[in-house]
Amino acid sequence: MDLSLRDIRAFVAVAQTGSFTRAATQLHLSQPALTVQIRRLEETVGTRLFDRNSRNVSLTPVGRELLPTLQKSLHDMEHVLADARSLSDGTSGTVRIACLPSFAASLLPDLIRAFRQKLPDVSFQIRDVVADVVNALVRNEDVDIGLTGGETTDPSLDVLYAGEDRLVAVCPKGHPLAKRRSIGLADLLRTPLVLTARGTSVRAVVDAALADATTPPTLACEPTYMMTAVAMVRGGLGVTILPGSAREIRAEPDLIARPIDDPRFVRPVALVKKRGRTLPPATDAFVETLIQRMGTQA
Repeated sequence: MDLSLRDIRAFVAVAQTGSFTRAATQLHLSQPALTVQIRRLEETVGTRLFDRNSRNVSLTPVGRELLPTLQKSLHDMEHVLADARSLSDGTSGTVRIACLPSFAASLLPDLIRAFRQKLPDVSFQIRDVVADVVNALVRNEDVDIGLTGGETTDPSLDVLYAGEDRLVAVCPKGHPLAKRRSIGLADLLRTPLVLTARGTSVRAVVDAALADATTPPTLACEPTYMMTAVAMVRGGLGVTILPGSAREIRAEPDLIARPIDDPRFVRPVALVKKRGRTLPPATDAFVETLIQRMGTQA
């Protein structure tokens, strides 16, 4: 049985108004056009649905049986169409994003709150992971966009925005380096370092910057997460190197961040998506907002 939504809508309107004239006006149709729709529906069903004469229109027994079912079908389909329109115009949907923990803790909360003030029906799924995992999640389409660190050379990814994040040295306020306005490579080599683990975007930058050092650095410990690195520094185990945007730094009143006077201590950052994939409208709108915010912080 091939029932069109327009024919069902015409049937329900005639049944509810008891008049072809009033139903045609309600549906913004001419009466002949409405009559054609009802006849087409009756041909599809295989029986008459209305008894009509010059003064009266009434449902046949089959029409009375079908009315509740077709009313429910019409209600459900109209809700489906409304949901589809909301998804297509970006007023609802889910933004699936993977990002570095430093951005998840610093940039995203305020950005999401401002975005949802405009579009409250948009939800977010956030995966805060290291750079290699961000890229893998986007590549495997477990998320739609990723905010990643390091050089982005994966041919399966499109770069929507590229920027950079300067790294800083973080130490206790009583540490000798805290008295310096800026810190050089030689200063870092003379103190124990708390470095995030290999495989993180920050560690990749630090390792590249230290690669040509005449003496190897002294590693106190190698945690995975910045919050742990900060805790190790707070405990007096050494100095860590983190992005200047990291919220973990600002949350620690007993620690101080100093710029590193070396152009190699810069982490590239990129917003990426899977190449050849169209972003959902809500995600596309969030990408515009995210790029605008990152551009103002550059």
